[in-house]
Amino acid sequence: MTPTNPNAWSGIIRRYAEFLPVSEKTPIVSLCEGNTPLIPAPNFVRIIGGNFRLFLKYEGLNPTASFKDRGMSLAISKACEKDARIVICASTGNTSASAAAYAARARLQCAVLLPHGNIAMGKLSQAMAHNALIIGIEGNFDDALRLVRELGNTAKLEIVNSINPVRIEGQKTAAFEICDQLGQAPDFHFLPVGNAGNITAYWRGFEEYHERKLTDRRPKMCGYQAAGAAPIVDGHPIENPETIATAIRIGNPASWQSAVAAAEASEGWIEKVTDEAIENAYRLIAHSEGVFAEPACAAPLAGLIRCHEAGRIPEASTVTLTLTGHGLKDCDFALQHSESSIVPVKPNAADLLKALGL
Repeated sequence: MTPTNPNAWSGIIRRYAEFLPVSEKTPIVSLCEGNTPLIPAPNFVRIIGGNFRLFLKYEGLNPTASFKDRGMSLAISKACEKDARIVICASTGNTSASAAAYAARARLQCAVLLPHGNIAMGKLSQAMAHNALIIGIEGNFDDALRLVRELGNTAKLEIVNSINPVRIEGQKTAAFEICDQLGQAPDFHFLPVGNAGNITAYWRGFEEYHERKLTDRRPKMCGYQAAGAAPIVDGHPIENPETIATAIRIGNPASWQSAVAAAEASEGWIEKVTDEAIENAYRLIAHSEGVFAEPACAAPLAGLIRCHEAGRIPEASTVTLTLTGHGLKDCDFALQHSESSIVPVKPNAADLLKALGL
């Protein structure tokens, strides 16, 4: 069923079908994902002393509050086209939430493999709410993904991790939207790098819009890993990745080679930032712009601060930056790392005014 108003947004597949591997035979499974805002961030730029335009692609306003919904809409649609009965994924959290929601929409069974005891509760609660079969692996994300890979082409079972190529196809639509919203591609695009599918997807999207002459330039792709989980930067898999940014706590990215190729082809880079820098940027964007994003989103923000300080962002540049998930995905982190506290006040106006400093 599509909205009766032809101008109403009805999801990334219907909007960008000509760019996607779908046909009239593809049953479209959508929660009206996409069409997320591109938020100007002048306060953040002013505070760090910059002289460029920054826009935040706020993917936390997708239906399950992360960018994963773009690829999942397409992956679940294609799974239905193949008559799959069960979809499965390994996840640090966001993929599981999205897969479970879209599987519920399509009336499919969803199984998710999670690192046991090492996932943000906000994300786990979503998968549970959508009635997924949740399997806790005594290991990390890379162990879970290895097990999913071993299942291979099991009949009636569809893998919906980003090793499924249609996931990348769906995720590239965010680059289309950025060009549509700006009227042009940016000069730089910053984003976090975990399993590395997003940097791969965005570059593909910018490339395809450029090939269609829908934009006359392509941005430098600038990806950021956490220092304790930076296999691409360090040049080798990390057996036990560690970072406060759980969404990018991945030691052996599935899209490693394509991510490196995207950075090189765009004349961009993939670098790493410390957890301390991530935490500082996490607070700064929330305090300065009123935008609440999960910790992983602060990795490219920290990277942007460092690039500005090093003089790598020319004046008057247009910079876009992907905030991959909503801050409510990880409430525990927000509460533990906040500089705010609850001030107890007796129930009278005098004490309240005193607490307000008036």
